[in-house]
Amino acid sequence: MVSKPESSALPQVHLAETLQGRKRFPLAANGRRLSYERRIRLWLAAFALPPVVLAAVLVETLSRSRLLSLGTGIALSVVWLMVETYFFDQLIRPLQTLTNVVAALREDDFSFRARGARRGDTLGDLALEINSLANTLQTQRSSARDALTLVERVMTSMPSPVLAFTSDGRLRLLNTAAEQAFSLKRASATSRSADDLGLTSVLQAKDEEIYTHDVVSPASPPASTRWSVRRSAFRLHGVPHTLVVLSDVASALREEERVAWQRLIRVLSHEINNSLTPIKSIAGTLRSRLLELNDERGERPLSDFGRGLEVIEERAASLNRFLQAYQHLTHLPAPRLQCFPLQDLIGQLISLETRLPLVVRSGLPQEVFADRDQLGQLLINLVRNAVDAATDFSIAANHVPEVILHSFRTGDEVIIQIHDNGLGLIDSANLFVPFYTTKAAGSGIGLVLARQIAVAHRGSLTLANRTDTQGCTAELRLPASPGLS
Repeated sequence: MVSKPESSALPQVHLAETLQGRKRFPLAANGRRLSYERRIRLWLAAFALPPVVLAAVLVETLSRSRLLSLGTGIALSVVWLMVETYFFDQLIRPLQTLTNVVAALREDDFSFRARGARRGDTLGDLALEINSLANTLQTQRSSARDALTLVERVMTSMPSPVLAFTSDGRLRLLNTAAEQAFSLKRASATSRSADDLGLTSVLQAKDEEIYTHDVVSPASPPASTRWSVRRSAFRLHGVPHTLVVLSDVASALREEERVAWQRLIRVLSHEINNSLTPIKSIAGTLRSRLLELNDERGERPLSDFGRGLEVIEERAASLNRFLQAYQHLTHLPAPRLQCFPLQDLIGQLISLETRLPLVVRSGLPQEVFADRDQLGQLLINLVRNAVDAATDFSIAANHVPEVILHSFRTGDEVIIQIHDNGLGLIDSANLFVPFYTTKAAGSGIGLVLARQIAVAHRGSLTLANRTDTQGCTAELRLPASPGLS
């Protein structure tokens, strides 16, 4: 049997001695025994001694020459030594080959195999079994590597933060979402304690508990994220670990809220339209009929009725337009994503807003991956709200209104901030509630539609009061490349 090229000086490993904690089977009857090779050599020497002595005695008896007898003994000894060496090599080499293969398996190298083995032979059966064991271990390791690769890719692509801690509170692993959520770097954060990383509250959170994480950044207004905590325990190399998975509750609640409002709007639209349509039609018909009667008589005795019906028709049409605006929430098309320069879109916004000159602050030219029309509608709504807030408050407080557009890129996101110096947010809890508005002529749909567009682009929209001065900041975050969409 011949193995793959490998140094013959590899240490011979006896499996019975390396299986710690397992039942051991003795290789010989005595405890203090010679090595296997020495015992074989001694047995071969013992078998060779009688024939050599007998041959020397016979030669001396026949030839009456002690010198000839001694030469015969030496010659036979040399021949026997050569035969012994060949026999010993044939006996030991297969065992050395199998030893090397087993040693390679112990070192997690499954590429070695014993060759030339066949069934019906003791060593051949042993070699085939070891080869079969090597094939099984290689298949299992390949499957384990594929499973680990799959787990790593799933964890990397998961939008939910995943963290694993050792029993002494040290961070063992985290995915990309956890790095972004807690502003960590995997290389520097791994093996550090939860206290050093500011993750003590995450580690101590109970299963199915709601955990709130506050994000404070000098480049953006403060924001908070609510997560549902899922905890589980596992063992890695016999050491207990704690796995923590955080699910974004806010996104799920917003989606459920949006679906609920869509259902409500569909029901309201159906019921109100069923009443508005005949009211508008009948009012228009009656008003036309009254005008005909007035023309026939040459007088206007029924003018009051005509004005009343005109008001009914006008208000019915206004209410119908109002409902049509809300129906946009349930029929927002999927965005058609493409890369385009953000500066071009901001330039169009500046030309559209004539009530107030907008101040634009931006760094290097940025490109966004979005639906140009939908993003334009989103920014128009935000700029319009900012200008309304700044101009309304400037009249009451007697100061110069100002709206600032600030765009920049951080990491894999393009951030657009719109700052105004208006009154600020008074009731932030109802910002994204449909039908709710603080404006006399508002419809309560602008911010709701804007956030729906942002979510459809895998982005986010937040509004918060400014910390540096009076006013409000609207912040839009969008992916900067198609790979993040």
